[in-house]
Amino acid sequence: MTTPNPRSADHPIDPQFVNRWSPRAFSPELLDKATLLTFLEAARWAPSSYNSQPWRFIYATRDSEHWQQFLGFLNDFNRGWASEAAALVIVLSKSTFVPAGATDEVQSKSHSFDSGAAWGYLALQASLAGWHTHGLAGIERDKIRTELNIPDAYTIEAGIAIGRLGNKASLSEALQARETPSPRKPLGEIATEGRFSA
Repeated sequence: MTTPNPRSADHPIDPQFVNRWSPRAFSPELLDKATLLTFLEAARWAPSSYNSQPWRFIYATRDSEHWQQFLGFLNDFNRGWASEAAALVIVLSKSTFVPAGATDEVQSKSHSFDSGAAWGYLALQASLAGWHTHGLAGIERDKIRTELNIPDAYTIEAGIAIGRLGNKASLSEALQARETPSPRKPLGEIATEGRFSA
């Protein structure tokens, strides 16, 4: 199933960047573990400050014993459509690291930024393989920390739903209207030379 992509770049870039988007309608197709590990392998190669690699991923596939628990980590709105995803991933970032040559951990100022880069790599690898991802801010962080025994040094950043593109008719009417690749702000609105501009 395909969805028309009305997006175009202002400057020349590889098509993968405008072709990747975040649907909510997923097909019933399952995701095998080897394919999921390929997406996570791409994330592993993201850049990070001091090469600290603060990202951590905890996952469940729809055919696994952990699926219902992971669905319970989503808020009601996200659970309503993400239940059809093939996999759910929880993204963590370690907020401390040991600098090269040191022995004690120090606070990382870029752990969330770095883990965001890893999520981007995962999303692009999935897209290149014909799968779709959707980042989820609406997750139950306290529940995740308790049930998955997440240490305090780790920030629970977000969730990710992964699946093959499905029929948007499976969604509510309100979500069907939004089931299309979203636009982006003009580059001149987000990038300025020499000074900040609102």
